[in-house]
Amino acid sequence: MIRRLALACALLAGAAFAQGVDLNQGGPIEVTARDGIEWRQNDQLVIARGAARAVRGGVTIDSDVLLARYRPRGGAPVETRPASEGPSGASEIWRLEAEGSVVITTATDRAEGDRAIYDMDQAVMVLTGRNLRLTSPDNVLTARDSVEYWPQRRMAVARGDAVVVTKDDKRVRADVLVAYFREAPTEASATTRPAAAAAPASGSNLDKVEAYGRVEIRTPTEVVRGDSGVYTPPNGLARLLGNVSIVRGDNTLTGCEAIVNMDTGVSRLVACPNERVRGIIVPGEGQGLPAPGAPAR
Repeated sequence: MIRRLALACALLAGAAFAQGVDLNQGGPIEVTARDGIEWRQNDQLVIARGAARAVRGGVTIDSDVLLARYRPRGGAPVETRPASEGPSGASEIWRLEAEGSVVITTATDRAEGDRAIYDMDQAVMVLTGRNLRLTSPDNVLTARDSVEYWPQRRMAVARGDAVVVTKDDKRVRADVLVAYFREAPTEASATTRPAAAAAPASGSNLDKVEAYGRVEIRTPTEVVRGDSGVYTPPNGLARLLGNVSIVRGDNTLTGCEAIVNMDTGVSRLVACPNERVRGIIVPGEGQGLPAPGAPAR
């Protein structure tokens, strides 16, 4: 039997995360579980076990175990109620913890990991464990160590062999990737714009990706590497800095800076001060290599 508990606790206010994973908005959190829900009044803790699920404001969290930590709201004492009814409306949830086979879904996005913590005060969710993945209509983001969501900043941070893959198979890899999202248009503004001009209503409205440490960009024709970089999907341009190399087939060019047009595959390589661009060109394999200083169109 599925046990059900409505946690009617008003949560802290927060800004939307481009209609993504944001639990700081909406009404009560509804929690269900297969094996039961335990309310520890002294610890101000609710534990749901067995196929546990929490739903709030279009966001659903599924996991093996779900913990909701609450506290008096505005200093008011927590009202004593039967355990079956849960904490009263005089309290607020300040932290949600999901453990085991965590899957977080919205209308457009899906996040996966072994463990998730959502801190309401900081408005941040941190995913850890194996096979960390965020899937959206336009991109797939994976990482080895952690994936963070910052709703108020409209930002995600992936750490440890982080990779973002676009729907047309362009790839950006680095030790750390920081993704920034454009603010989704309001319902009123969207209706006043032509359908073709309106931004997609999803948490994947990617505006910029900053890459740090062992950066690698792959297109269908080449691999570009550097120490750091910035990719801006709206114009399709990526800029890499530090120990930059461009590899296309058996050909390699090196320099200080590269600008890559991810849409056209055209690259521009810039030499270090007082130096020249260096390269190894294999006869018969040089066609299409970027010329030093050639614009990335």
